[in-house]
Parts: sequence; structure tokens; C-alpha cells
Amino acid sequence: MASPTQAPEQTKAHEPHPYIGGRNAALRALAAWRMERPGAPRVVILTGSPGTGCSRLLTGFLMLCDPEYRKGVELDALDPATVPPDLPAPAVPSVAGLTAAQTLWLLADHFELSATRTADIVPELGQLPLSGRPVTIVVPDVDRAGPVRGTGEPAHVVRDVLKPLAAVESIRLLADVPRESAVEFAEGLPPGVAQIIDLDAPEWADPEGLVLQAEALLNPQFGAPELPFTTEPDARRALAEAIARQAGDGAGSRLTVHLAVQSILTHPEGFDPAAASRLPGSVGEVLDLHAERLDTHPRTLRQILAPLALAEGDGLPVHLLTPLASAVAERNMSEDMARGMRLVAPFIRQIERAGEGIPEDERTLLGLQHPGIGEAVRAGIPNIPGAQARIAMELLKAVPHQDWAKAGAYVRDHIAGHTLEAGLLPRLLTDPGLFAHAEPVRLRAAVEAVPPEQLDAPARTYLRTAPLLTRTQAPVVLRAALLETAFVEDGLPEYAAVLRRMVPELPWHTLWSVRVAGVGAVTVGKLPPSAAASDSAEEAPLAVALSVVPQGTPGSSPLKTGDPQAPAVLVQDLATGSVIDADPTRIQRPSDDERVTGPLGFSRGADSVRVWRRGEQKGDEKSVTALISATPFTATDLSPEGILLVASESGVKALQIRPAPAQPCATTARRSVPDPQAAEPEPAQTPEPEPEAAQAPQAPGPDAHPID
Repeated sequence: MASPTQAPEQTKAHEPHPYIGGRNAALRALAAWRMERPGAPRVVILTGSPGTGCSRLLTGFLMLCDPEYRKGVELDALDPATVPPDLPAPAVPSVAGLTAAQTLWLLADHFELSATRTADIVPELGQLPLSGRPVTIVVPDVDRAGPVRGTGEPAHVVRDVLKPLAAVESIRLLADVPRESAVEFAEGLPPGVAQIIDLDAPEWADPEGLVLQAEALLNPQFGAPELPFTTEPDARRALAEAIARQAGDGAGSRLTVHLAVQSILTHPEGFDPAAASRLPGSVGEVLDLHAERLDTHPRTLRQILAPLALAEGDGLPVHLLTPLASAVAERNMSEDMARGMRLVAPFIRQIERAGEGIPEDERTLLGLQHPGIGEAVRAGIPNIPGAQARIAMELLKAVPHQDWAKAGAYVRDHIAGHTLEAGLLPRLLTDPGLFAHAEPVRLRAAVEAVPPEQLDAPARTYLRTAPLLTRTQAPVVLRAALLETAFVEDGLPEYAAVLRRMVPELPWHTLWSVRVAGVGAVTVGKLPPSAAASDSAEEAPLAVALSVVPQGTPGSSPLKTGDPQAPAVLVQDLATGSVIDADPTRIQRPSDDERVTGPLGFSRGADSVRVWRRGEQKGDEKSVTALISATPFTATDLSPEGILLVASESGVKALQIRPAPAQPCATTARRSVPDPQAAEPEPAQTPEPEPEAAQAPQAPGPDAHPID
């Protein structure tokens, strides 16, 4: 029987794939995987160097797997062995920019799983009946995973997502992974289960497809300018063959051919089709030959492209390119940039962004046409950490008065990625303003990549709080408020004070926090003046906090003397948290009427407390704020003066609710995967007022979330 990767002998010529224009051997292997032919692998690992064409091959294959797209393709004209069967489209999670955990939650949402923990997702996928058919998953572009380039997220996706999926016998998996991860991916699977398709390897070579690619790019019918070597078919074919032959069929060949043609068509003056020595054999040679043909030193082109090769996210705002190029080159690049757009045209792409909230100078981004160009440019930078350090210093200069609220989105959200690769990120992690204003998914990913022993106390506080920030997709003000509380909890009041100054609209100020284990209940109250107090002037009652704690808690008084099992009471000044030696029986608690008629009310869920302002009539209540927690609340109370007292397994804290109402904010975790580029919180719902101060706790929510 023929191997599933070998096509049967052809009795007639078949048309090439309309999008790929070749790669028949690889397409046969993928079609065999899709049709579950006996002997075909259950797991296919597609790999190759940047620019070899993995993404294009996978896109073309998925076109044939899409029932709607197939209707527009003349399937009978294609090699039958390359056409997958007509089945429901596979799940195709896009991992670009996502973490491994986000990818798993993307699958959970697609298949509508009931999982509440990341660890439950793969087992539940293995139990899906799906009409008796295996679960089929295609994972493209694993090399682009992760919100920050320097965190090694592609390797995490292979280890934490792909390998567990591949181990489930009812899952059929196809994934496009970096070559350095391909062998690790296949290790541990039984023989015959996995197949590696390395497009750089000779057995998957496609020289004719490479010629067809060059010929199509040179054809005026597909947008090429009319030139002697593009309009005349024989000349076009001869040049296409020369370009493909020089590029070879190995590493980066598809990208080399594409860029070589774009370079020629961008500047055809003086190009000699007969001069094969002037045709490139790699992406790096394309850059150098293109610069020389435009009478520019190759170093200049690489220096202009260097900031784009080192950039994070989708690309750089146009106004940053010149100062960052100058920083990398360590010389003024203004003149080179002024005449350099024709020079860089074949290698860059322009992204136009629209929408409210995007400043004019951030609407146009510049990026590289392909990650393989970035690989070639970075390979020529002698000291990448040094270049990234100079970029980071330039980005810091772009922060007006070091006020991160006024910084551009790229500077604010991506400086951590640059400083991470420069080895300088720990030095940046002492600024509470950055913690509050930087997009938390990216900042968290960068901070987690730093060895813990290099992090100072503020960074450790941020890292402890980051899962809460990312889980809730909290907006800036709520992020600042949660961090303000976290700094007080960790004994860093000076950092909390900075946030209060920088973000004056905080919905609360954290008055104090103490670590007390085993708090069973809390309540606010008033301690009347002592009878021994001076009666020269009336002394006001002292607002206090009472916490039911285990016996032996420092400063507490047992409720029942002589009963070691009975709980104790801890009395604290509600405004300062100072422990007070007072008889709990003297403390006056608010009456039911005082609670119901007070200006503020609250309701408590498992890990959230909503505070709302009462209106004149039922239904007029306005949401003031919502406090959320990474651990469930065990007790809550609210004083008539608006001091919120909350307890969890980690301790007790008091927050002064600010009088000005805040905007509704997200308070509960969302299982759906947040978009790192534009995550918006879910609006909080105004709770129905109750005669009691607090509702019964709800059942605990998920203990793992999309980005935890």
C-alpha cells in the first residue's frame, strides 16, 4: 500500500492549489490526516524555518477544510489525494499574542465546556462525543504565541497545550510549531501516532511550486507593473526560474522569493534579469542586495528596520520610528529616514487604526511584512540587549513628566517587553503608575519572566495582584484601586500613597490591613467614652471594628473564659486598625434602622462586594464601586460613615469608600479569552437593595481563569 504522504501515479495533469500553488506532497499528508486513512498519523507537527511557508500551507489546507470555501473551488481539477473529505470544519484557535492558558480557554469556549479550572479543559475535550467523531483541532502560528516576545510563550504552548492534547486518543491534532519545539512535541507519543513535516527537509521540497510563486508575483495580471521581463511570458518564466533556483528550497525560501520579486518591482531601474549573481539566496541577502541597488549601505537599511525587528505587538507608531532607529544606531538617523521610505517599502506594512480613544499619532503603525525579516535583521545586531536598553531609554523620554496616564499606548504597554530583553525590567518595576496604567496581560507576562529573586517588594506585590487584574479585565481606575489595597496589605503604604496622588478618582482609600488567620465574622460598632473620661467636654464614641478570631490571636479577648475552643474577639480602631483593649459587651452595633436608612448599602458575592448609594425611592440605587478579591470573602460590614470592613482567609482590612460615585466596573471573572489589545470590562449590575446589610455568600466561582 502506498504511503499516505505519496500521491498515486497521475494519469493527467492537475491544477495547483489556487492559493498555495504547489506543496502537493505536504498537502497529501495533511489530507490523509484529515480523512483518517489507515496508517495515517493522529498528530501532525508542521514546522520549518521562518519564511518556509508553514502558515501559507496551513491556510491553504484549511480553505479546503471549510465547507463554505470549498463551494468556490473547482475540486475536480485538483489532485484528489490533496483534497480532504467534506467534514465539519475543525476548531482553529488563533494563538497569536495569547498565553498557553488563554489558548486552552479559547478551546473551552469554542466547545462550550463546563470546565471551571484550566486543568479540567483537556480531560473534558477528551470526553466530547461530537456525534461519535474524534475532536479535530488545528493550531496555527504557535511561533507567534505570547503577549511579549521575550517570554518564551511558544514553548509553553507546546508543553502545556499541545502535548496534553496529543496525549488524548480521541483528539486529532495538527499544529504549526517552531522547529526547536517539534521534536520535544513528538517525544513521549507512541510510535506511529505523530508525524513531523519539516518544510525545510528535502522530502518535502517543492521546486516547481517555488517557480510558480515567483512567476505569479511577476505577472501583471496579479498586480505587477508592466516591464519587459514581466509582460513577455518566456522572459517572466526564465526570471522566475532563476529567482527560485537561487533561493533554493530550504530555509526561508518562500519569503526569499517573495521579497526578491518585491525588491525588483519596487526599483526595476538598472535591474538585469540575466545577472543571476544579483539574485538573493536568503532573506538577509535580499536586504543587502536591495540596499546596494538603491545606492545605500546595507547597514543603513538594517538600522532603519531594527526598531521594527525589536518591536512588540503589531508594530510601532510612525512617530517613534526615527528616534528609536537613532537610538539603536547610536547616531542621528533623521536624514536617512527622510529619504528611506522607498528603501524600506518591500519590507514593511502599514496598519491604519480607527476608533475613539486612539490619538492621531497612534493611528498609523508600521510593522514588518513577515517575522522572518525580523529574524534576519536581529541576526545582524551585535548586541540585542544593548539595543533594547537604548530603545527603552528613548521610550522613557516619551513619557510626559513621567506621568504614565499621559504616555502613548505603545510606550505604556510595551516598554516592559523592551526592558525585559534588555535585562533592565526589575529596575522599572518600582513605579506604581506603570503598574496601574500598563495593559496588565502584557506586563504580567513580562514580570513573570523575571527570576523571582531579582524582583523587589513592589514588583512582588504587582505579581501577586496581577491575576486579579487580568482575570477581571479591570480598567485603569479599578487597577489602581486594587493595587493601592495590595500595597497597604504588603506593608508598602508609601506606594499606596503615590497611587492616591496619581489617581485622585480612586473609589476607595485603604485605611489599614492586618494579617489575621481564621476570621469568622466582622462587624462595625461604636465604643462609648469611658466613664473615667474627663467630662469637661463631650467625648464622641469611637468607631471600632470587631473580628471573631481564634483564641490566641494577639490582642484578642476570649468570648468564654476557660473554654479553649471558644472563639475570641479582636477590637480595632476602625480608622487606624490599632488594637484596642476594650470590653466587647460595651460596643454598640448599628441598629437595623440605621443600616437600612444609611446613605450606602452593600451586597456580597463569593469574591466581590458591591457598594451602592441609596436613592429616594426603591430602584433609584446607583452603583458606587465594587471590591473584588482573589480569595473568597468570609465576612463583610459597612459603617454609616462609609468604611467598608472585609475579611478573607488572608486577614481583615478597612476601606474608606469615596463620596464621589465611580463608573460601574467589572467584578466577576470572565471565562472567555480577553483580547490583549482591547479588553473592556463587563458593566456591573446595580444590585437590588435589601433590608439586611449583606446577602448570603454565593457559591465560589471558578478557581482558574483564562490567563491564570
